[in-house]
Amino acid sequence: MASVLKYFFLFSFGGIVYVLIEMLWRGYSHWSMFILGGICFLLLGLINKKYTWDIPLLIQMLIGTFIITLMEFIFGCIFNLWLNLNVWDYYDLPFNIMGQICLPYMFLWFLLSPVCIIVDDYIRYLFFNEEKPHYKLF
Repeated sequence: MASVLKYFFLFSFGGIVYVLIEMLWRGYSHWSMFILGGICFLLLGLINKKYTWDIPLLIQMLIGTFIITLMEFIFGCIFNLWLNLNVWDYYDLPFNIMGQICLPYMFLWFLLSPVCIIVDDYIRYLFFNEEKPHYKLF
């Protein structure tokens, strides 16, 4: 039960923070972004749980970028293309795929992913008595 509460807390934290970031960036958000943010935060937090602390932070950032971009594409296909909710549209941005993901935002996800990874690790350390975070860049 404690594990369920831990993951619910981490999911909720990630969802709330993502919605807040989006509101600051675009001026608005959508409820689906809470779910997307929560899922991405959980998945990024699990990177060094699966691969150990020895994996360089730079590699974790690349994995995180891939995870966020993949999740954004899946959510975009569901909420934008299939349900026609028009949550976002990247058609006018360079190197986009179906208007759902694009190279400029992949770069932003690369910069955001270490923040998520480190915050998740410290939440787990401070509130859930998990191992103290330690990183190597390369």
